[in-house]
Amino acid sequence: MQIDYLNSAKQQFLYYKMLGDKTIAQLSDDQLFWQYNDASNTMAVMVKHLWGNMLSRWTDFLTTDGEKDFRNRDAEFESDIKDRTELLAKWEEGWACLFTALDSINEENFSTIIYIRNQGHSIPEAVNRQMMHYAYHVGQMVYLGRMMKGDHWQSLSIPKGDSKAFNAEKFAQEKGKRHFTDEYLK
Repeated sequence: MQIDYLNSAKQQFLYYKMLGDKTIAQLSDDQLFWQYNDASNTMAVMVKHLWGNMLSRWTDFLTTDGEKDFRNRDAEFESDIKDRTELLAKWEEGWACLFTALDSINEENFSTIIYIRNQGHSIPEAVNRQMMHYAYHVGQMVYLGRMMKGDHWQSLSIPKGDSKAFNAEKFAQEKGKRHFTDEYLK
């Protein structure tokens, strides 16, 4: 069960990363730094916040508190990323840290208590906490990207009006255990 859980969690994280990747790829450089108003975040700020959170939570995941001394959460919301190259470097660094940490979990250390701000979590609780946090922000990124692109947005899931055909294709297949993200992560 532990290995099934970890494999499923990795697939889910890969899926959310893919949604972010495909959103960022659709946007112009100007759109990555567009801000609706002073109280809202740019796409670049959301990436910076995710990067900071990922480095803090996943560095030395099994042995140190997830809120690291090096983290400056408030600075994550300052708009100082200079260009797409820097944005993508932070995006990739954060995800690499996460996947390295997930790869370090095994049967022997699965019962380790993970601390985040001195609150103990089982590994599934800590992983789920971060997965939901990242899904929340990646969802914001997708929504913001969709608004900016309007009619030029390329759907990241089942396009509007295609549900019937999509379902017909799925029900035409044999029943079997597979992860729903497999078709998106090809």
